[in-house]
Amino acid sequence: MNKKELRAKYKNLRADLSFDAIEELSLQIANQSLKLPIWDYENYHVFLSILEHKEVQTDYMMHILNGKDKNIIISKSDFETRNMAHILLTDNVIIRKNHWNIPEPQNGFPIKDDLIEVVFVPLLAYDEKGNRVGYGKGFYDIFLSKCNPNVVKVGLSFFNPEPEISDANVYDIKLDYCITPEKVFKF
Repeated sequence: MNKKELRAKYKNLRADLSFDAIEELSLQIANQSLKLPIWDYENYHVFLSILEHKEVQTDYMMHILNGKDKNIIISKSDFETRNMAHILLTDNVIIRKNHWNIPEPQNGFPIKDDLIEVVFVPLLAYDEKGNRVGYGKGFYDIFLSKCNPNVVKVGLSFFNPEPEISDANVYDIKLDYCITPEKVFKF
C-alpha cells in the first residue's frame, strides 16, 4: 500500500478505538518501552498527543521519564516553515492547543535539535523496514534530519507493521524501533 492508502486505513482503525482502549493500549506501550536499551540517555523528545486524532497517549511515557529523572523535550510547530522549536518541559511551561488541536508549549527554555538523543515519533503506519507514515506534512522528517545522526528514533503504534510502504523514499527517515502494546520491533 502507498502512504495515502495507509493514512486512510489507519485513521479509520484508530477511529474505531474507544478512549478507554486507547488509555489501556497506551499504558501497555509505555510498559513495553522499558525493554528498550535507551535508558542511559538524558534528553528525550516526546510528542504531545492529539486527543481528537486518537494518538497514543504519551502521558505514561512522560511519567516513566520523570521517574528516571530524564529531560523531557516537547515541540511547537511552525506551519509556514514546517520547522519545530523544541522546549524543555518544566513545571513553568504553559501548554495550550493551537487551532489544529495540537498541544504546544507557549514558553520555556529552548533546546537545540542536536542535543536530543531519543525521539518518540508519532505515526499513522509503519512497515517492516522501519519506514513510517505520518500526517504528510514532513515535520518529523525535517526535524530528524537536523538531529545528531545517532539519535534513536522510536515509533509508537497501536498496530503491527505493514509489510511495505510502496512509495517510501530517500527523504523518509527510518525508525530504529517501534513499540506496540504487545511487542517492540527493531529495524
